[in-house]
Amino acid sequence: MKQTVHVDLGERSYDILIGTDLLAEAGTLISPFLARKRVAVITDETVAALHLDALVSGLSAAGIEATALTLPAGEATKNWAELQHSVEWLLDQRVERDDMVIAFGGGVIGDLAGFAAAILRRGVDFIQIPTTLLAQVDSSVGGKTGINSPHGKNLVGAFYQPKLVLADVGVLGTLAPRDFLAGYGEVVKYGLLGDAAFFTWLEDNGPDLAVGDVAKRIHAVQRSCQMKADIVARDEKERGDRALLNLGHTFGHALEAATGYSSRLLHGEGVAIGCALAFQTSEALGLCSQEATSRVRQHLKTMGMKTDLSDIDGDLPDADGLIELMGQDKKVRDGKIAFILAREIGDSFVCRDVDMSVVRRILQDALRAR
Repeated sequence: MKQTVHVDLGERSYDILIGTDLLAEAGTLISPFLARKRVAVITDETVAALHLDALVSGLSAAGIEATALTLPAGEATKNWAELQHSVEWLLDQRVERDDMVIAFGGGVIGDLAGFAAAILRRGVDFIQIPTTLLAQVDSSVGGKTGINSPHGKNLVGAFYQPKLVLADVGVLGTLAPRDFLAGYGEVVKYGLLGDAAFFTWLEDNGPDLAVGDVAKRIHAVQRSCQMKADIVARDEKERGDRALLNLGHTFGHALEAATGYSSRLLHGEGVAIGCALAFQTSEALGLCSQEATSRVRQHLKTMGMKTDLSDIDGDLPDADGLIELMGQDKKVRDGKIAFILAREIGDSFVCRDVDMSVVRRILQDALRAR
């Protein structure tokens, strides 16, 4: 079973292939994009131990030679030092402008390796092979690449589209339950921002996804990718509609920064909490119903996901400290924090004039409840 989603960006268009056994077929699928039969793979220690041999074997079956760089796993790897390490390694491998870099891992590797490809020799081609649910439905699609700064998340980077995305849902079976659910936070986001019917489908089928239903996982990845592809085709560089994809991220990125981009809070967990807070804020502003907010929270809780600040271990800044972290978000314009708010499940919009006293009160209440 294989699905294809096309990202329509003119001469930069590409396909997302979604299915099983794609690592075994990688050589055949990638060969048409190669000027010569060699690739440079950037991955992390966790993915390398589980899946690198399968990828190398799949490439070798088509006569493709692969060399690999293995980086530490985790969000902390998205930094200047590892970017320099990756670029210098690619130069050591004599990667030429017509060669191919493969980003093989989760969102961290996809963002870092994609950025390295974007700046190496002013741009070499790369392919995304995402190995987490979060990366398959979000970070591998749309061409956002980059690293974090002490000032905030993803503040240094480039829009740089891949040539192909291979989303092998078979590898999701090796994810720890926590990592799978973190990725599910991004899946839920798509239903909340623009497809109420998909959210209803997730309410009915989310538990089956979590325990490994392959057909339903393929459908969830395909629908999420299709929604993102449609938005990216309209607004590649986030001047309008693409900002909707940041539902939950204004709160979530601030919480990630507050926890030091550590295992205390995974990105998708921050997004899930952020989505709940975004609906709560929308309700407090009189934009959406209490019923909508309750449905969002109930589904997240049913799935066993983090939904509240009380679900985050350790200390957090006060409300003003969290708002200050929001002010470092890359979506800030003219000093105004952009929030993605909702009128209803499946109907979200960008708002840049939110009453911050309401946000402060919601955060203060959430902090008191810890």
